[in-house]
Amino acid sequence: MLILAIESSCDDTAAAVLEPDNHLRSSVISSQNEIHARFGGIVPELASRRHIEMIRPVVEEALAQAGVQLADIDLIAATQGPGLVGSLLVGFTFAKALALVLDRPCVGVDHMAGHLLSCLLEADKPIFPYTALIVSGGNTSIYTVEDPVTYTRLGRTRDDAAGEAFDKVAKLLGLGYPGGPVISQLAVDGDPAAIAFPRAWLGEDSLDFSFSGLKTSVANHVNTQRRTDQPLALADICASFQEAVVTVLVKKTLTAAARTGHTRIVLGGGVAANPRLRAVMQQHCNDKGLQLFMPSPIFCTDNAAMIAVAGYHQFLRGDRVDPDTDAYSRSPLN
Repeated sequence: MLILAIESSCDDTAAAVLEPDNHLRSSVISSQNEIHARFGGIVPELASRRHIEMIRPVVEEALAQAGVQLADIDLIAATQGPGLVGSLLVGFTFAKALALVLDRPCVGVDHMAGHLLSCLLEADKPIFPYTALIVSGGNTSIYTVEDPVTYTRLGRTRDDAAGEAFDKVAKLLGLGYPGGPVISQLAVDGDPAAIAFPRAWLGEDSLDFSFSGLKTSVANHVNTQRRTDQPLALADICASFQEAVVTVLVKKTLTAAARTGHTRIVLGGGVAANPRLRAVMQQHCNDKGLQLFMPSPIFCTDNAAMIAVAGYHQFLRGDRVDPDTDAYSRSPLN
């Protein structure tokens, strides 16, 4: 059996071909960073237009790299939501059209489900159940994952997602877009204890997140430095900001695992590629005797391979979409 998956929830056009044993035959991602960088963030209309231009070439390249043709595909999976509706409709409609032409089943996949299962693409796979932290530009949530199709949210962000906070702080500092990689790189030469940026715990029992106050604190610090004509210590600012984010993410995830009794923790989402988050989470898991599973960085960011994994398991459950099934902007998992 061969699964063709399509992902277009935001600003990356992606396609992948996967076998049910999670043997990845191909994974192609077309980034739009160069289009949106000058705006300091994603422009939805431009993203949709670029998806229209790239969806067919990306799918054709994924098939070519896999050494297969469309007629060889047995199942088509595509991201149904959440995300930018215009972007979602391009990939989801394309997938439904292919399914009609080929007379193949089509599955609509929740983007969050893809991130929750992305670690299954690695050779070292977790067994169920596990506690998962999904942290990206649009989402920061903790889930308990009972099996490939059963997830329960334990906590979520009340305002900015962690990745969104990285991008906004980078824009404030004039570092460009996307902000996560450049902040992480600058932070390597900085002191994470140089500036006492706040950590929002939201109460002793809360597993929710809030990063808007941290973002405001960084803005106030930068504005004060600029008003007094003091040079900005960019490396220290980046390191201290990053540490504030990582500290909260790690502590709340470990607290969630303790409550569920799980001994396995999974990371997913674009910010899961952050080296500092990966290192600190690994250290704390080692200290507590927990197993940590992290996708390769290429599978942390938006990709179609994870959509193929989730889509296959939903297919086994009996899920299908018909030509009238619509995309959605907000996830029921959130």
